[in-house]
Amino acid sequence: MYDLTGFQRDLLYVAAGKDKPHGLALKDELEEYYESQIHHGRLYPNLDTLVDKGLLEKGELDKRTNYYQVTKRGHREIEARREWEDQYVAAEA
Repeated sequence: MYDLTGFQRDLLYVAAGKDKPHGLALKDELEEYYESQIHHGRLYPNLDTLVDKGLLEKGELDKRTNYYQVTKRGHREIEARREWEDQYVAAEA
């Protein structure tokens, strides 16, 4: 997870919170969070990177639409990242 960009981590986290989202659903969620437009030229290459790293699985919903699902490895990486963050960012009591 350390070698991902912040955008790639955000994509992975959003995908983890949805059931087999398609690219545009991920794009919509991130545009709402970032409060700016995300272009396809930024979105899809970063999704492909996450697939290539084994963190996301890409499947086909129909001839034009793919879905993305976090892999077991992706879930392990998210959990490890959260544990690492918890060392530095303590929850308020």
